[in-house]
Amino acid sequence: MQSRLITGYSFWKDKVLPIALVTTLGFLILYIGLASFGLIGLDQTSYANGSISRWCERISAGIFKEPINSLSNLGFMISGLLMFSILSSDCKNKYNVNNFYGLTPISLLYAGTVVYLGIGSLLMHGTNTNWGGWADNLSMIMYIILPWIINIGEMGRWSIRKFIRVYIIIVLIYALSRWVFGSSLGINLDLFGLSIGLWIISETLYRFWTSKFRWFSGFIGFVVAAVFGITPIEIFSNFDKYWWVILFWLPALFSRYKPVKKRKYFPWFFLGMIMYILSFIIWAQGKPNSSYCNPDSFIQLHAIWHLMTAFSTWCFFKFFRTEKLINSE
Repeated sequence: MQSRLITGYSFWKDKVLPIALVTTLGFLILYIGLASFGLIGLDQTSYANGSISRWCERISAGIFKEPINSLSNLGFMISGLLMFSILSSDCKNKYNVNNFYGLTPISLLYAGTVVYLGIGSLLMHGTNTNWGGWADNLSMIMYIILPWIINIGEMGRWSIRKFIRVYIIIVLIYALSRWVFGSSLGINLDLFGLSIGLWIISETLYRFWTSKFRWFSGFIGFVVAAVFGITPIEIFSNFDKYWWVILFWLPALFSRYKPVKKRKYFPWFFLGMIMYILSFIIWAQGKPNSSYCNPDSFIQLHAIWHLMTAFSTWCFFKFFRTEKLINSE
């Protein structure tokens, strides 16, 4: 049995990176080919050519409606491909407990979603269509829900099968709801913003788990919301809009067991978080109503946001790879 596992792993470790590389290049070639013949972006609905997009850059009549904002998404693709390269070179065996070491379902899913972050965002900025925006939002959700589901799965002692099932169900429900009802899913739910809070809540709980702190941890979500400009006063004054803060207690509900593993938070976790917060500040300025907006410049703030967040995905990848059993030292 062990020899078959090792043989199967050796087979796929030499195939995963080429498959990921061919798939990524195939997407770029297909996009350029279809756009060159005018077969993509025909239902351009957001802005007319020559106008300024909601991310500042002027809409072009070329194959990329927002050229700089589109091509900057190569940062995500490169980051994901580098992850595939590292994972393929790891010496993985069934006794290794780190799901980000070697070709595991979780590590492959993480690297794949990072590549798709670039694809989804390029489809939005490249086509200037509503369906491109849907693909972009879906890619962000596919990435941002991963960390908190990983944490809850560890503290809930979930099997890999259950983890994958929960992940797929959430993604499918979001994809359908976002397509039919729009960004709020018809119920005033900001799943992306909620997931940022759930990540920090579950990560704090993962680090400081106790039976008492488990139920206190939901309040951390209000601190996270405040960092991004949503104060408790605003939340409770507009509770119909921010009702989803009650979901800050999801980690407490499912994280019944103290983690048996630990992670090293310096430098990668803190570097990733600092990079993301700084990029959020830049993202807020990369809009037409900002004094920093120059729609005809080769330097676009939204493109810088893409590159910085792409690097943050790399930081978090390195962070998760520090995980080890608590009693391993």
